[in-house]
Amino acid sequence: MGRIRILPDHVANQIAAGEVVDRPASVVKELLENALDAGASRIRVEVEAGGRKLIRVADDGHGMNRDDALLAFERHATSKLRTADDLLSIATLGFRGEALPSIASVARVTLETATEDEAAGTRMEIAGGKILHVDDAALPRGTTLAVADLFFNTPARRKFLRAESTELGHVTALVTHYALVHPEKHFELVSASHTIVSAPPVTRTAERIYQIFGKDTLAQLLPVAAETPLQRAGLPEPPPWKRDPDEPARDPGSLRLSGFFSKPELQKLNRNSIYIFVNKRLIRDRLLLHAITEAYRNVIPPSSFPVVLLYLEMPPEEVDVNVHPAKTEVRFRQQGLVHDFVRDSLRTALIKARPAAGFLAALDAAPAASPSLMPPSASPLPGSPDADPALSDSGVSGLPSADAERFQLTPRPVEPIPGRLPFDGRSLNAGSFDSQAWGRSAEALFQTADPATAEQCSTGNIDSTTYKQSTVAQTATVEAEQAAANLNHLGSLRPLGQLRESFILATGSDGLWIIDQHVAHERVLFEKILRDRQIERVQRQRLLMPLLVELKPWQMVVFARIAEELEKNGFEVEPFGPQTLAVKAAPVGLEGAELERMLAEVIEQSSGDSEEPAQNQDLASLRTRIAASIACHSAIKVNTPLDPVRMEWLLLELAKTEHPTNCPHGRPIALQYSWKDIQRAFHRI
Repeated sequence: MGRIRILPDHVANQIAAGEVVDRPASVVKELLENALDAGASRIRVEVEAGGRKLIRVADDGHGMNRDDALLAFERHATSKLRTADDLLSIATLGFRGEALPSIASVARVTLETATEDEAAGTRMEIAGGKILHVDDAALPRGTTLAVADLFFNTPARRKFLRAESTELGHVTALVTHYALVHPEKHFELVSASHTIVSAPPVTRTAERIYQIFGKDTLAQLLPVAAETPLQRAGLPEPPPWKRDPDEPARDPGSLRLSGFFSKPELQKLNRNSIYIFVNKRLIRDRLLLHAITEAYRNVIPPSSFPVVLLYLEMPPEEVDVNVHPAKTEVRFRQQGLVHDFVRDSLRTALIKARPAAGFLAALDAAPAASPSLMPPSASPLPGSPDADPALSDSGVSGLPSADAERFQLTPRPVEPIPGRLPFDGRSLNAGSFDSQAWGRSAEALFQTADPATAEQCSTGNIDSTTYKQSTVAQTATVEAEQAAANLNHLGSLRPLGQLRESFILATGSDGLWIIDQHVAHERVLFEKILRDRQIERVQRQRLLMPLLVELKPWQMVVFARIAEELEKNGFEVEPFGPQTLAVKAAPVGLEGAELERMLAEVIEQSSGDSEEPAQNQDLASLRTRIAASIACHSAIKVNTPLDPVRMEWLLLELAKTEHPTNCPHGRPIALQYSWKDIQRAFHRI
């Protein structure tokens, strides 16, 4: 008898389940996507024991008739594809037809579904992939799918599930992400009779952010929107002999970007606060993450990361989503165009916004001081960088891990909404938490609330009109304050003096300002050096006596690789022995010990890519690295007295720069103590 045999269907389904389903959040993801593809406007998710015991997803979509319900649990049965050509233009979240049979093979599943046209709905019970019952039932239009006892027949997989609170955290994060990308739909997540996420439909994404994360989070984010036409080369054109001469030229469509990005003052220690959606699909992509990092280059430190909610819309033909079993990775047909468009759009929005850092907010915005909305005990979601150490350093933006830092600074109570139970950021935000503690918190709120309001909150029967009006008004207030808090009036500030000969104190119509004189001058010099380098008019000064610099052998190798770029930035350096350099000329402003320290710093920073051939170096990165180092060592130092004329000149020059918010190394330049904060501190408002 031969060695090769065909696996039984139930074994094949369990193997497929290992790729698609590995924890309760994976089940929720597949069922949520099915509900959205079915055109649902209201989706309710219920979980028990973090999803181990029960997951129930109910929607008001178009539902299924009896025949479709039976076929839905067959492998590769789908209503979303007809031919292989359809794979080139996938416009739905699901398409493989693997989710339901995979889930049914490792759990006890109950399906209740009905269409608007059928007189009766269908109720099915499946356990371990075997259909137990199929009955008619009186049901409203839509689908409810309950998944009980996940991995009951695969104990090895069940053993690797985390604590209930951890699994609940993953489910909560997932529901929140879909709520962010579908603000027009109603999402609700309930666990142990408590509503964790309740997101009634709103008009705009900004209102959804306020709704879920609160005003403090929205106040730290700035909007971005851009559009560019796609190139015709990105679409597969038919050959000339097959093309109808009367058919108009195919329009490749356009690439649209919208979303929110954080002020430079808000920095995170990892990439887990970067959320990328392509055609409303949450993805991870090295290309887009690199574009976002490049947009913030020389604005925040290289070891820090921004908070970004990015929504990309493009024709389905321009993106291939069929590259990963969990559908979290994509490939773009025009990768270079997408990368440069995202980078330039974010950079342009940063330059245009010129956000001012609030004095009080800056104290809370340091990466080490930003608390997470999820506890450290939570584990990463599948596909996140933290879940795969091999991807952690490769620039993968994935499904956010539950132990990642999130948007908010220190959580503060959100103003009460008429007709709605007040809540704080920790109770309804996307995060993992102790459900018992949340329950105690909710009970305490219920005790202080009006009984009718508590009933409305617990059942979800909220006055939608009042709620929406309040959300719109609060969001508009935050956005108006954001638009006013910028650095456009730097040139009109009036210097008052210096604080310890290191910080300039200035006043304006919008409050009191504190400017770091060293980093302000550093930003001015940095942008001037880059401009001069671009037109090859770098100013240099010859030294009276050559400066001899001793280097180690490995440093000589690095120097040889960057010598050409140093020469174009104003240096004239020649070897003076096997381990010695003779510096004969340097950029204006550099001399003596500062010149020697600057060279050592650039060589040290460039040593990380010393193994790469010179032609493959990132010249843009090297250029900005050298410019930042020259600017830092040439700028006005702290403990340097400045007269009023010099201070006024510095503020005027800073106002002309593209990024007056931060120095090239990411430190804030100017902090604003707004007039409103001053009034509040003195109890005037």
